[in-house]
Amino acid sequence: PSGLVVQCQEERSQIKNKERAFEELRSRLYNLEHQKYLDEIASKRKTMVSTGDRSAKIRTYNYPQGRVTDHRINWSMYNLPAFMDGDIKECIDQLQIAENAERLKEAGD
Repeated sequence: PSGLVVQCQEERSQIKNKERAFEELRSRLYNLEHQKYLDEIASKRKTMVSTGDRSAKIRTYNYPQGRVTDHRINWSMYNLPAFMDGDIKECIDQLQIAENAERLKEAGD
């Protein structure tokens, strides 16, 4: 199923060559799976961490319109004074909904 082919002709005995070939195949399969695992972790970590770019926006506070926009989830709230007074529950709820949706999407893959 993996498409890997291993050949060994180091020993005179066919049985020993077969054993060595299986050891080599097992090692290659393990390395392949381990690399997939590391790539998956790296991709998850990349999505969790910001790009570090100074121009990357997280949130915009528009005082003339009384609007707060969270650019990570493309969500806006039109009650800026309440948000600045600490009423951020709605924003946190929306962030949690977006995170749960992302987790469900990953679990579905």
